[in-house]
Formats: sequence, C-alpha cells, structure tokens
Amino acid sequence: MNREPTTEFESRMSRGESLAALLYLPVHILALPLLLTWIMLRGWVGEAGVNLLCYALGFMYMLAFEGRFLRREFDPLCDRPGRCLLEICVSYGVMLGLNLCVNGLLTLLLPAENPNNAAIMDMAGMEMGKISAMAVFLAPVVEELMFRGGVFGVLRRKNRVLAYAASMLLFSVYHVWGYAMAEPLYWLFIIQYLPISWLLCRCYERTGTIWTSIFLHMLVNGISLKALSMLQELM
Repeated sequence: MNREPTTEFESRMSRGESLAALLYLPVHILALPLLLTWIMLRGWVGEAGVNLLCYALGFMYMLAFEGRFLRREFDPLCDRPGRCLLEICVSYGVMLGLNLCVNGLLTLLLPAENPNNAAIMDMAGMEMGKISAMAVFLAPVVEELMFRGGVFGVLRRKNRVLAYAASMLLFSVYHVWGYAMAEPLYWLFIIQYLPISWLLCRCYERTGTIWTSIFLHMLVNGISLKALSMLQELM
C-alpha cells in the first residue's frame, strides 16, 4: 500500500545547507535592505535597481551554498514530472479561489491597496525589465530556499503543523512588515499572503522537491506582474 504524500516527505538539505539558508534570513530581511537603502539615498542606484541588486546578491549566495541541494532536488522532479506539473497547476487554481475570498474580505476591512503591490507596480512602470528579472527569476529561488527549504524543511523533521505555521507566517510578515511599521493597519495584508504560503509548502511537501515550489512561485509572480502591468496601462 502506498503511503500518503505527507509521510513520505524528507528534506534533502544537509545540516550545513539548512544552517546557511536560515542564516541568510536576517541578512536578506534586515541587513541588505538597510545597506541598499543607504546606497539608494545617496543617488547611486534607483529603487528598482536596489531591489534587483538585493535579490541578485541573494541568488549568488544561494548558488554558492545551496547549489548542490538544488542539483539533488532535480532527481525527484525528473522522476515524476507529470505529478509535479499537476501539483503546480492544481495549486495555482486553488490559490485563485482562495485569493478571491481573501481579497473580498480585505476590501471590506481596508480601503487601501496592498502597498507591496503598489510599490512593484510603480517600479515596473519605470523599469519593467529589472522588476521582471527580480520577481520572476531571482526572488522565487531565494525565497523558496529560505522559507521552504530552510524554515519549513528544518521544522518539518520535528513537527508538521509548526513547520507550516512558521513558514507561512514568516513569509507573509516578510512581505508587509516594512510598510506595516509605518501604518499598523497594513498588518492585515498578512492575510493576503497566507494562501500562497500554504500552497508553496504543500507543493514542496507533496512532490518532495523544492523545484515545484520554485516553479509555482515563478508562475504566480509572473502572472501577477503581467496583470499589474495590464492594469497600469488601463489606468
């Protein structure tokens, strides 16, 4: 008898790779943004360039310390490509349905739009190439290795519920905390990131390869960026 997917999951990250992914979290969330904001304020590079540089540095870090892990994760992807593709497609469909409910709730609670989306739209309007490179190719790799490979993978060995809760909460807080520090009502936008946070964890867990969550993340960011761009053209 086949076991359920949730009992088959086992992170392929070594202890050293897990530690490297977790150590980069405070660097990516706090240290790099502060340093790059200082650089931006001096007029050396614009906002889009700062974001691209932040993720480019993170991408190079991950290639250096997680490159072997990414290579190992290709094996289950190649062994079950159909299942991985199906999981990505189903997850995206589920996300659309959940987002419809969540966005309806947020419309009632908050008249303002998501400040993270607004910032991306503003930057994309001026430098779409840089924002596309950042959001579609660099960010999914960096964020999945931190939040799913590191946080979820480490905690999943000990407690499945805690792994989901920690990864989902950290990922959601990461996207809004910079804006919420100035406007406390923006903390409510955490709700908007919980569905995709859950689905990224679920996708990784059910397929046993970090590449499915990376590709799902790329798909979500790519379509969202295109939708934001089309909306901007209509306005």
